[in-house]
Amino acid sequence: MASVLDALWEDRDVRFDITAQQMKTRPGEALIDCLDSIEDTKGNNGDRGRLLVTNLRIIWHSLALPRVNLCDSKCQGQTEALYILTKSNNTRFEFIFTNVVPGSPRLFTSVIAVHRAYETSKMYRDLKLRAALIQNKQLRLLPREQVYDKINGVWNLSSDQGNLGTFFITNVRIVWHANMNESFNVSIPYLQIWSIRIRDSKFGLALVIESSRQSGGYVLGFKIDPVDKLQDALKEINSLHKVYSANPIFGVEYEMEEKPQPLEELTVEQAPDDVEIEPDEQTDAFTAYFADGNKQQDREPVFSEDLGLAVEKLKEGFTLQGLWEVIG
Repeated sequence: MASVLDALWEDRDVRFDITAQQMKTRPGEALIDCLDSIEDTKGNNGDRGRLLVTNLRIIWHSLALPRVNLCDSKCQGQTEALYILTKSNNTRFEFIFTNVVPGSPRLFTSVIAVHRAYETSKMYRDLKLRAALIQNKQLRLLPREQVYDKINGVWNLSSDQGNLGTFFITNVRIVWHANMNESFNVSIPYLQIWSIRIRDSKFGLALVIESSRQSGGYVLGFKIDPVDKLQDALKEINSLHKVYSANPIFGVEYEMEEKPQPLEELTVEQAPDDVEIEPDEQTDAFTAYFADGNKQQDREPVFSEDLGLAVEKLKEGFTLQGLWEVIG
């Protein structure tokens, strides 16, 4: 079983010049707001574009045809800008978006509100240990979450003796908690499950769940008796995981009063560009948005054995391999 997370990059990566296909919403992703007349002030100063806000990401794209020379900003007088600092693959990027038509607060209210909804709904997407999951011996349900099965007498095999507890199977995640100590628990969203199968252990046949690398790569074992009930639990989890993969619930719930058009209707295929770009005029998106605010001057050159030439000394914590992964 492959995790839904393998293909999910929209809320984790910073990407530039993505294809029209990558701009389309994925299953479970919804367009929340669409803002026209937004300028990417840092990377495309003066280039009017459109800002799309979904429950997973922010997309900005130019409304004009690709061009070589960038014109100055058309904004006059005082304007407010939205400043966003991001981190991807241990590299920081900063973005500045300015509303060319001043007076509308939606540039701030939409992005900030959706970001708040994203940050407060991590239980849908992240594996959690020792969280506040149980209240009055019942699972604290998330919005749109439904319990499909509750199995008593399930042993967690994380210790030599094992811990007896209760197992919940929902449409969003799997939850186990110890009966003697409800704070000893684990919540595993389907989004973070890498594999789930029945394996032999020193305690006998057990349900083994392996989480994704992003969640820590945990291997969790649970013993369910009798074997028939163990097999039924595996079958039910596989079925719910398949349904979830087809239409994930990411938990980011926010609606605008005015519904925007579908994302597919707001994006168009790029026409072939017949403009010849001079090599000296080319822009590097990575360089344009790279955030290195403390750098005042170039660092001393050092010899790179990997490249076989002298390069500027990298900032502490950065590697050439990491920079290549970002550019790629």
